[in-house]
Amino acid sequence: MKKRLLIENIFIYLFLGVIFVITAFPLVYTVASSFKTNMEIMAEPARVFPAAPTLENYVTVWTDPAFNAGLMGLNSLYYTLANVLIAVVTASMGGYVFARGRFPFKRLIFGCFISLMFIKVGNIGIYATFQVLGLLRLDRSLPALILLNVFGVPIVNVYLVRGYVSTIPRAVDEAAKIDGCDFFGIYCRVILPMLKPILATVAILTFQWSWNDYIMPTIFTMTNPKQQTLIVGLMALKSGGGAASSWNLMLAGSAIALIPVVAAYACAGKYFVSGLAAGAVKE
Repeated sequence: MKKRLLIENIFIYLFLGVIFVITAFPLVYTVASSFKTNMEIMAEPARVFPAAPTLENYVTVWTDPAFNAGLMGLNSLYYTLANVLIAVVTASMGGYVFARGRFPFKRLIFGCFISLMFIKVGNIGIYATFQVLGLLRLDRSLPALILLNVFGVPIVNVYLVRGYVSTIPRAVDEAAKIDGCDFFGIYCRVILPMLKPILATVAILTFQWSWNDYIMPTIFTMTNPKQQTLIVGLMALKSGGGAASSWNLMLAGSAIALIPVVAAYACAGKYFVSGLAAGAVKE
């Protein structure tokens, strides 16, 4: 029996090791290649680690007038944190209402919401977004895009929060009612503080999506370069070094853009798996 368990564990760790290598290789290659010259990347693209590491790429990226790293970083942080706040508030409220609320056709409405998880509109919805923008009399800008995200329904996030709230005993709600809390008071004073793991999961997922978002920030900041985010500005680095394609500068910029995402996972990673698993529990 012990020999069988040992063999199973060996195969499991080998499988996980292969998955880790496949997953981590693009990250390692990006960071390692950011220390190469463009000539080395073009001549030997299969080489992972640089023959002669240099920091010149990072100096060029940080001082390149076409890539204002400081300003774009602040724009990305502003856009990302605003979306995280919106996602956390709407997901926690929506999940709580669908888990604890009592109103007609609740299951039908929730079923309609869940069905939208399987519909991917993609870039087709851009025209409709501009129509809404015109109705609201808003210009194309980063704040306008953030305002439009307020009206977006984070269906997956609501589903996860609802599942998590369903695991909390209803006796907690009853005790809060005895103490004089109404429906909204129970949410603010009792349920919300207990949602830390699942809200950390929602925050990480939203942070990653918002920080790496490219299409919509590009369209909304096309006429205002000072509002461009870091990911949008990375494309300017492709021809920012005088070469046909300055991949060394793009990789250096990508390595800089990876830092906030990695930091977010490092800070809230302990809540991510537990919150994701708990949020998937069916009522």
